[in-house]
Amino acid sequence: MPIRPSSPLALALLCALALTGAGCGSRNPADLDQARAPIDPLVFDDAYAPDVYFQAFMDTDPYAVGTDSVFVQSGDHSLTITVPPEGSNLGGWAGGVLTAVAGRDLADFNALTFYARASIPCAMDVFGYGNDNTGTSHLTAGRSGIPLTTAWSFVVIPIPAPAKLVSERGMFTFAEGREAGYPEGHRIWIDDIRFARLDNVTDPQPTLKPLTKQYFVGTTARLDSVHTVFAVDGAPVRVDHMPGYFDFSSSDPSVATVVRNEIRMVGLGDAVITATLGGMPVEGAVTVSGYQPPPAPATPPTLPAADVVSLFSGVYPDATVVNWNPHWQYSTAEDGLFTIDGDVARFYTFLNFVGVDFHLHTIDVTAMTHLHLDVYAPAGTRFLVKLVPFSGDNGWGTGSSELAFDASSTPAFAAGGWSSLEIPLADFGFTVPLDHLGQIVLSTPDASVVLVDNIYFHR
Repeated sequence: MPIRPSSPLALALLCALALTGAGCGSRNPADLDQARAPIDPLVFDDAYAPDVYFQAFMDTDPYAVGTDSVFVQSGDHSLTITVPPEGSNLGGWAGGVLTAVAGRDLADFNALTFYARASIPCAMDVFGYGNDNTGTSHLTAGRSGIPLTTAWSFVVIPIPAPAKLVSERGMFTFAEGREAGYPEGHRIWIDDIRFARLDNVTDPQPTLKPLTKQYFVGTTARLDSVHTVFAVDGAPVRVDHMPGYFDFSSSDPSVATVVRNEIRMVGLGDAVITATLGGMPVEGAVTVSGYQPPPAPATPPTLPAADVVSLFSGVYPDATVVNWNPHWQYSTAEDGLFTIDGDVARFYTFLNFVGVDFHLHTIDVTAMTHLHLDVYAPAGTRFLVKLVPFSGDNGWGTGSSELAFDASSTPAFAAGGWSSLEIPLADFGFTVPLDHLGQIVLSTPDASVVLVDNIYFHR
């Protein structure tokens, strides 16, 4: 904070000690040189840089990384990574980060560079930077599928926007699993890891995958599917990275804004999210629509627990659901949770069809008479529910039956309010027993934003 002299004498002494011409008037902080974090390109060269240490990813071998004096590109030692063999209790892959103790300023560099080789020909799963293993990184970037051989190769990973990396701890990231045909695992050697400014990294082509998304006002959604292709010695090099390297803007900030890697829906209507990279327009845009959520949650059930087999409710014990969105082929659904006045509902957006999968832990509903779901959609005319029985836990499907609901059906589905779908199981017309029910499939031709709550069978 500024010094505040307590007397005229103290003020006079400060003025006397000031540099000639500086005077005793106030100075604009914008005119002062800004302090920078340490500017150090070195990550590993014979040993870790003094402020760098290794952290293994969860469920990987914490001792997978070491040093080697036999296979060396330069100096006396290289960094070696050991991918565990098949059946290892250390998992099927190796991965982690080299992290700096304090943030470094990497704005003066445009690439991470290093040498790499492997004990077998392989395609490295990931090499990168910007991940400090805290779970809060928003500038992670890297290359995947980099081919390695038993000879040393020079690897360049361009930085999309170096000016963003002014206090970065994530110096180097790697992840590698076993290669097909090599159950014994393999080794990788890395040497001379450092950041650099290269003249042969040119022509960035940033891309944001064009998407159309629908959300309720008050929700947030992660931006994803971004990358930048560079020319390195004239050859294309793709860097996949987090959206934080881009600067985003919204065509209507009263509908949607962007904060780091998230779209925040703040109002009703449509907005187009576009981006720039260092002032350069990014190809592609995300169109978002904000919808009004229900003013209150669905009415909670009051049936006795002994008469209920529940999959999702805040009232009854729930059976085990393996996956609320298996991302089956051709499904565009995204899923999450949405809370209204303390009640949690399942949230689906961009819905065409989605599976509720519990086939590993099937349920017996032979004593039940009805399936109940509460469904809310701000728009749409038709909602379909399919049941899929199985032969047993983790068995095979023994058939399926689907029912469709609209404004004229019984029960009825209508947009703009909660639809209480109280469905007699007899309506599905099954001729096979329902003692091992394993899946429910929800689908719609036009209700792309849906909340689903209180999913249970009862008698």
